[in-house]
Amino acid sequence: MTPFHDVRFPTDIARGARGGPERRTEIATLGSGFEERNAVWMHSRRRWDAGLGVRTLAQLSAVVAFFEERRGRLVGFRFRDPLDHSSAAPGAAIAPTDQLLGTADGATTRFRLRKTYGGAFDPYRRPIPKPVAGTVRVAVGGVETTAFTVDPADGAVMLAAAPAAGAAIAAGFQFDTPVRFDVDQLEVELSAFEAGAAPSVPLVEIRLA
Repeated sequence: MTPFHDVRFPTDIARGARGGPERRTEIATLGSGFEERNAVWMHSRRRWDAGLGVRTLAQLSAVVAFFEERRGRLVGFRFRDPLDHSSAAPGAAIAPTDQLLGTADGATTRFRLRKTYGGAFDPYRRPIPKPVAGTVRVAVGGVETTAFTVDPADGAVMLAAAPAAGAAIAAGFQFDTPVRFDVDQLEVELSAFEAGAAPSVPLVEIRLA
């Protein structure tokens, strides 16, 4: 099993990170000038450079210690995306009806957390494996319930009893993104850092399930 430490990269440094989602698309241009496009990845993958958030020697030391404890690229960890870490719209409070997880069939009690992007054309549903403990709220048929637990392995919601068939299952939550360092060597030039140049601390999203 791929090693993972259930610990978050320093949040004060993450706020200054630069990056976002990427996709892998193959494009073939035909002799007629038309294109054939194929999505290689089902899900997007996020990348960041967290070095822009390092502003003090204390923060730089914290990153080095965090890197060493993770053994470079070996061990994954949590990262709070400064832009995208909530089921709700930016600035809005979490509600138990934020994200539709599925429709009850009368037997299923386990529902994976996910976040939907887009609307009318072809919404993308992103799996959320690392919700923040204590933030998950669940609604069954539009009514909030507390009769559930959260699987620490993959973040799935496990209801105490199967809801009636046809009931909408929804949830609201904060979440972290599972990532790893994307280098096995941190290059830090202290004179450049003291002159205002940020070190490079690349992070890349990883799949857990």
